[in-house]
Amino acid sequence: MELRRVVVTGLGTVNPLGNSIEEYWDNLKNGVSGAAPITKFDCSKHTTQFACEVKGFDATLYMERKDARKYDLYTQYAFASTHQAIADSGLDLEKIDKDRAGVIWGAGIGGLQTFFEEVKAYREERPRFSPFFIPKMIANIAGGLLSIKYGFRGPNYTTVTACASASHAIIEAFNKIRLGYADVMITGGSEAAVNEAGVAGFNSMRAISTRNDDPKTASRPFDKDRDGFVIGEGSGALILEDYESAVKRGAKIYAEVAGGGMSADAFHMTAPDPDGGGAILVMKGAVKDAGLKLEDVDYINVHGTSTPLGDIAEPNAILKTFGGHAYNISISSTKSMTGHLLGAAGAVEGIASILALKYGTIPPTINHFTDDPEIDGKMDFTFNKAKQRAIKVALSNTFGFGGHNATLAFKKF
Repeated sequence: MELRRVVVTGLGTVNPLGNSIEEYWDNLKNGVSGAAPITKFDCSKHTTQFACEVKGFDATLYMERKDARKYDLYTQYAFASTHQAIADSGLDLEKIDKDRAGVIWGAGIGGLQTFFEEVKAYREERPRFSPFFIPKMIANIAGGLLSIKYGFRGPNYTTVTACASASHAIIEAFNKIRLGYADVMITGGSEAAVNEAGVAGFNSMRAISTRNDDPKTASRPFDKDRDGFVIGEGSGALILEDYESAVKRGAKIYAEVAGGGMSADAFHMTAPDPDGGGAILVMKGAVKDAGLKLEDVDYINVHGTSTPLGDIAEPNAILKTFGGHAYNISISSTKSMTGHLLGAAGAVEGIASILALKYGTIPPTINHFTDDPEIDGKMDFTFNKAKQRAIKVALSNTFGFGGHNATLAFKKF
């Protein structure tokens, strides 16, 4: 069976650095932090009182007000980023075969705010649950509603693999086109867990930073004094198309999706494998799937969450995977700016990787102050300032609780 080539023709995002691709990229390349004191709820009793919130979001730009009331915020974010991506792609929705157009979406948690509000209201205010509770909360509803909105009747499901959810969704959408099951796919991921339950839950795990005195410097991947990730929220959407169809219609092409790797640590519920077994397997798998050589890789947008264990395990896995070539690879953790978007991370960071390819710019890893002696300082982490570099191949790593690993491989078009 001859595999078809797959390209990216549309992008959209809502995230802590901006509510459009242009605003996101401008802030990303300039090293702007999206972290600030929490405004969404009274966080005075929480250990952590800051996050990377989406700012100035207006759902009614993308849907009717009555619909917005029926949708959890994670679904609203999905609609916003997908609306942008469809417009950006230039697709004529009246001319495509909607039986061969689908939606594969990613969400790590889904409607956490809806769940929290409904349970609280049931206990304190009213003796019944809203009839919208279940359809508003479930993690698959964003993808389902997107297929309804655009009339896409092809493959439609949701991947739920914690922080790897969106990357798994993109790999699945890529394969549906590559194997001939679809011609056009909406894919990506969304999350909206900056709420009392999300912040309190991660606080209890001691997973997130407590650097309340200076939130903008709290997410500091690979820095010796890192103390956990900064929780973020938002969405990223990509339009994937069959290469020949995209060229035939004269589409703008951002990059080629070359391959994807998937693996499991099979080690621990939340901690990464310190030997990097799963991370090595997934990066090698993505490169092999793309028909590339390890030395072809120029840039890796790493998982890099700013956690004590993870930020040691991932660079070590890169060294074991690429050997001496690891020192020729530019690396950056854009979570230093966006925070950790959980189920949306793979999409928003995948978009960063695509834009890095397009513009020949490596986004920085900001907030580096002190070298960690346990991390090889000869590796190029692009600390604190973006740099120009021609990039032909970029990888994007996402690793999730449960040991779920996904790596995307993009090629310059």
